[in-house]
Amino acid sequence: MSRILIIAEAGVNHNGDMDMARRLIDVAAQAGADVVKFQTFSSDRLATRTAAKASYQLETTDAGESQHDMLRRLELSEAMHDLLIAHAASRSIEFLSTAFDERSVDLLAGKGLKRFKVPSGEITNLPYLRHVAAMAGQVILSTGMATMTEIAAAIDAFEASGLPRDRVVVLHCTTAYPAPMAEVNLSAMQRIGSELGVQVGYSDHTRGIEVSIAAAALGATVIEKHVTLDRTLPGPDHGASLEPPELKAMVDAIRNIELAMGDGVKRPSPTEEKNALVARKSLVATRLIKAGEVFSPSNVGAKRPGTGISPMRIDDVLGKAARRDFATDELIEL
Repeated sequence: MSRILIIAEAGVNHNGDMDMARRLIDVAAQAGADVVKFQTFSSDRLATRTAAKASYQLETTDAGESQHDMLRRLELSEAMHDLLIAHAASRSIEFLSTAFDERSVDLLAGKGLKRFKVPSGEITNLPYLRHVAAMAGQVILSTGMATMTEIAAAIDAFEASGLPRDRVVVLHCTTAYPAPMAEVNLSAMQRIGSELGVQVGYSDHTRGIEVSIAAAALGATVIEKHVTLDRTLPGPDHGASLEPPELKAMVDAIRNIELAMGDGVKRPSPTEEKNALVARKSLVATRLIKAGEVFSPSNVGAKRPGTGISPMRIDDVLGKAARRDFATDELIEL
């Protein structure tokens, strides 16, 4: 099994505070994540001033504040990007950000990013998809709220713009914060891969870490999970995020899954080969056998250890004469 790319999604959980943003990078690096991801957008380009908030946003932010005003508080300036990119480099973790419009894509490309994350909300934005494809070395595409037809159309748009599907990773996702377990439909991740011929992964908005671990075992090549310093902080995504110890536990569990999956060839492991001598059985004398006496079911049985003739060879032994005396429980020899 190849190494799974683990993305710690800081998103907008910095709440507009650069110290908090840097600490989120530190948490992601300490947990062993491969990537820390933020969000790059302009509130003026992302939403109208009258755009409504999602229900989960109304529950976790000021209900009297518009979506546009909420987004403005969470914007990262170009100077902030520079500081965060430098801090991520100092912690030896890849910086990634989700761009929500073409100008934001250009900003990130100008900072040297080659890997681009397409959010679920942009999967039906054809001009945006074409622009990303022209800039990207690899695209990670989230598919919350999408049908298989819409996912296929987005991949077709990438390919028509010069980005082949072998450079696209499609993340199954349920756009709800938190996502109810009964709506996860994790099996759809594998269906996407088999039907569309792409690498797949999972963007996890559930509470806890078990679904991400299951996705790793089911073949995800990328796992994305929100991280926060404190789940009780105000803001739209904190409640569906992992706190630092949970992120570390998830990363450790996924790395263990990678080790456990192996290569799929059924054979004894080195440890098993040693244990087989103890746990398996050999053919032994069940009573005193005199030289010349014929081996039969009445004087031969199977007992541990497995260092002698395997009971699978019982037909080779029965009916033959003993060449010497065998004491009770002594391993049979031919």
